[in-house]
Amino acid sequence: MAENLSLGADFPAASAEQWRRLALAALRKSGAATEETTPEAVEELLATVTYGGPTIAALHTTGPDSGLPGRPPFIRGATTTAGGWDVRQRYADPVPKDAREAVLTDLENGATSLWLVLGDGALPLDSLPEALDGVYLDLAAVVLDAGDATGRAARAYFDLLAARGVEPSQAGGNLGADPLGWQARTGAPGDLSEAAALAVRCAAETPGLRAVTVDATVFHDGGGSEVEELGAAAAAGVAYLRALTEAGLSVPAALGQLEFRYAATADQFATIAKLRAARRIWARIAELSGAAEAGGQRQHAVTSAAMMTARDPWVNLLRTTIATFAAGVGGAGAVTVLPFDHQLGRPDALARRLARNTQTILLEEAHVARVLDPAGGSFYVEQYTEQLAEAAWEWFTRIEREGGLAAALGSGLVADRLAEVWAARETNLAHRRDPITGVSEFPQLAEQVPERRPAAEPPGGGLPRRRYAEAYERLRDRSDAHLAATGARPTVRLAMFGSAAAHGARLTFTTNLFAAGGIAVTTEGSSPVVVLCGPDKEYAEHAEAEAARAREAGATRVLLAGRGDYAGVDAYVHVGVDAVAALTKTLDDLGVAQ
Repeated sequence: MAENLSLGADFPAASAEQWRRLALAALRKSGAATEETTPEAVEELLATVTYGGPTIAALHTTGPDSGLPGRPPFIRGATTTAGGWDVRQRYADPVPKDAREAVLTDLENGATSLWLVLGDGALPLDSLPEALDGVYLDLAAVVLDAGDATGRAARAYFDLLAARGVEPSQAGGNLGADPLGWQARTGAPGDLSEAAALAVRCAAETPGLRAVTVDATVFHDGGGSEVEELGAAAAAGVAYLRALTEAGLSVPAALGQLEFRYAATADQFATIAKLRAARRIWARIAELSGAAEAGGQRQHAVTSAAMMTARDPWVNLLRTTIATFAAGVGGAGAVTVLPFDHQLGRPDALARRLARNTQTILLEEAHVARVLDPAGGSFYVEQYTEQLAEAAWEWFTRIEREGGLAAALGSGLVADRLAEVWAARETNLAHRRDPITGVSEFPQLAEQVPERRPAAEPPGGGLPRRRYAEAYERLRDRSDAHLAATGARPTVRLAMFGSAAAHGARLTFTTNLFAAGGIAVTTEGSSPVVVLCGPDKEYAEHAEAEAARAREAGATRVLLAGRGDYAGVDAYVHVGVDAVAALTKTLDDLGVAQ
């Protein structure tokens, strides 16, 4: 009988001290701890230090109270209703006819709102009537993204609504005013008064249409962690609140005019915690502004552009699926999935369909949205959320002390902070501690990358745009250019030691390592670079002699797969080596042009 089930009640209670002792024994066996390591040091050894600062414990036995869904501090969601999120597709095609075709196809097959990128290289400003021909604007919300042309784009959209006879109360979406985001992207100061004027008009005429987007993805793409993204978003939101209230809106009305856009990555728990922490921070700002009940943040999550690869782009399907799942679990109100070929140019119809169906499957088949805040109650997630909120609040207040986000962008404070965080991530990427499947791990040297039509270049002049795979992909580009010019890949020769069983693991490691830089390996012929590859015991007997023979045969550089100190060996490649530096040097030694 169910009432007689005791489950774990019959087992003796376990203590944290018992866990520490058992964990310490495992760490000693693996070599990560010594006999001198104390149980008290175990938690520090097993903790994870994230980019941006928060340290995540290995064991959680309690967590902070996050309240209820739909109630301040809104950690568990801004609403009390489960059932789904807004499936928002992005369009930046410069050909209005092609954009219209994509829009109608998406709306007929699961999309519920449209994100239109307007301006140079993207959809022309005067093409809204053609691109939205056939779209029921009282049913499908439209989000504009027009940069410094937001005012003109907004007026064009208002004119279109009037021409179509759409009731103002039925229009939904966002005009996309984000002058601070534009400053972050281009370095050009934005006009907050224009954003405020649009917000006043929306509040008065179109209550379902918001005016302002706080696009924090620019800080993510600039190399920032969750902490930098959240802190800068809060600073931008506060600046807009000030501008909107100074223009005459009440605090609740001003809060209602803002929507926040965040990046969702394949680090699912970081994304879940980030969205929950964002609501926690914004609820606190609303409370301090005297409108706690209006502090439920509206969130639009976009799968990270920084994590997308141009090489082996099909793996992006897996990355975006995890990111979308995390965005849904984290409580995003709208989600955009970037197509798998995003880094290659304009997406084709198949890529758009796969992006759209990623959301459909998670909503309709996996039922991800049927439960409000499914991660709530997890000690790990609750603690992670709180740590992110605290670290991001500290960054936000530092920006405020600088004079606000505009001043912090102008002084270089934001750029310097992003560069610092990026340097740490870049080091881990180079050493392959942060692996990129299909790029730094398991690369396909002979892959045929799909061809796509060129996409609009994003505006520049402000914060840099960074991608995790960029260093490796630059090396692959060098290799491709060499192949096109000479008819052959740059190649290193392997000098093998011992039996196949003995050297097999290092052969696999070496082949994959060099393939990450576009370099082929061979066991025959000659090459200016020779790699000694075998078991350690064979190195002790033969490495120095083989290095000498390689030089006599014309090699200018001799490497060894593993660690050691052998005469005649110039460098060692092994797990944890700076792969980018080693591959760059090898391409140079092989005479591959920059």
